[in-house]
Amino acid sequence: MASTIEFGASPEGVQSLALKRANRHGLIAGATGTGKTVTLQVLAERFAAAGVNVFAADIKGDFSGCAATDAESPAWATARAAEINMPIEPQAAPAVFWDVYGELGHPVRTTITEMGPVLIGRVLEATDAQEGALTIAFRLADDWIKEGKNEGLLLDLNDLRALLTYLSENAEDIGKKYGLVTPQSIAALQRKVLQLEMEGADRFFGEPAFNLDELLKTREDGKGTIHVLASERLVQSPRLYSAFLLWLMSELWEELPEVGDQDKPKLVFFFDEAHLLFRDAPKELINKVEQVVRLIRSKGVGIYFVTQSPTDIPEPVLAQLGNRFQHALRAYTPTDQKAVRAAAQSFRANANVDVAKEIQELNVGEALVSTLDEKGAPTPVARTKIRPPNSHVGPILLAERQTLMRANTAGRVYEKAIDRESAHEILGRRADQLARAEAKEEERAAREKEAARATRARSGGTRSGGAAPRRTSTRTTAIERQGGRVASGVFNTIVRELMRGILGTPRRRR
Repeated sequence: MASTIEFGASPEGVQSLALKRANRHGLIAGATGTGKTVTLQVLAERFAAAGVNVFAADIKGDFSGCAATDAESPAWATARAAEINMPIEPQAAPAVFWDVYGELGHPVRTTITEMGPVLIGRVLEATDAQEGALTIAFRLADDWIKEGKNEGLLLDLNDLRALLTYLSENAEDIGKKYGLVTPQSIAALQRKVLQLEMEGADRFFGEPAFNLDELLKTREDGKGTIHVLASERLVQSPRLYSAFLLWLMSELWEELPEVGDQDKPKLVFFFDEAHLLFRDAPKELINKVEQVVRLIRSKGVGIYFVTQSPTDIPEPVLAQLGNRFQHALRAYTPTDQKAVRAAAQSFRANANVDVAKEIQELNVGEALVSTLDEKGAPTPVARTKIRPPNSHVGPILLAERQTLMRANTAGRVYEKAIDRESAHEILGRRADQLARAEAKEEERAAREKEAARATRARSGGTRSGGAAPRRTSTRTTAIERQGGRVASGVFNTIVRELMRGILGTPRRRR
């Protein structure tokens, strides 16, 4: 069994990554168009060939090419393979396609409960007050579940909306036990949930929930499977994209058993457009990511962040990334120059490589590379030409994708959504019952009021045989009316004079 994967060549010789250290995470960085996706594809197919499962987000659709092969390789690929003496062996990697929206892959879902208040708050871009309301909502749901009440089941956005409505209508009672919940916070959250639903995210929340075992299944031929998350549409909702991948990382960390350092990892996780995870992220979330990255390696999982600049990654997280692939950076601004210096300082020195200089001169498909050796020490930085992939470079046709999806019988389990009774149905039924009870009470009160009015009418009527009461005329004569107007005019004049004296307003001259 191979102990390394070869990904390119440098003046020092063939460059490889030790499988035993692949769970020490990594970074693929570089400006747009410098070859990051090809590097990701090469590493993914080499990991799969070595029996390691891979999960990768496909932002632009071109990573899907790993599932197909070219009848004839592109000219640039043939030329590079000859230059570094690493011939292309046309071969498609075993691949499974997933898609939150269920369009370009098998549906992948999770429940509101599993996502939790912190990540839901991030998806909804909630303020501190709104996050507090979400925390109370989830705590109330948890308490209901402990009591055996299914109204605590938060499976989809309808359930979350129903629970928020319940909080709003019972804010006073809930506030006494859990804390203050303002109507403004609930109303704002309801609007954000509606907006999220209009963006199509309702397809992501629900059942059947994605089973993490799908990512860890082994193949009979000993190869690993590349799980491709179609993300062209998902990345247009950056917070949902980052929250989903962070949820997946967290679930792996919480569910997988400790295995320590094995000969090779169980799974390698590629997080493309990684800057989206950390943009505007609160400190608590960054601390959570650092914790997951630091500890998940002991579960046999390696995480590789793909982004434009190393400065996109917070330093506590960056310090955990042992295997580095740095493509070209362009230093057009002071900020860019700072990023170049930061990248150069992160490599183990090599007397033959001026990192700060060469990092700006790298050609497409070249990278400055430093990986961990068998003992866990970083290798000296080397200017490396990345080998071309054995699989197709670029997106595959929709028909090819659909053929692969039909062939994957395991993925078809997720095709049909399940809508079992949960918070939405139970709280809705409870609200209907309460509304009907209130309507009956109002109807009863109206009948009693009408009966009382009829009784008063009967008791105030004429007695039998008695004379009708004489009506008093309310009409006034012309003289009386004229006298009233004169008196009213005199009174108004007196009032005006008094107010002018009090407020100091001058008399209007005629």
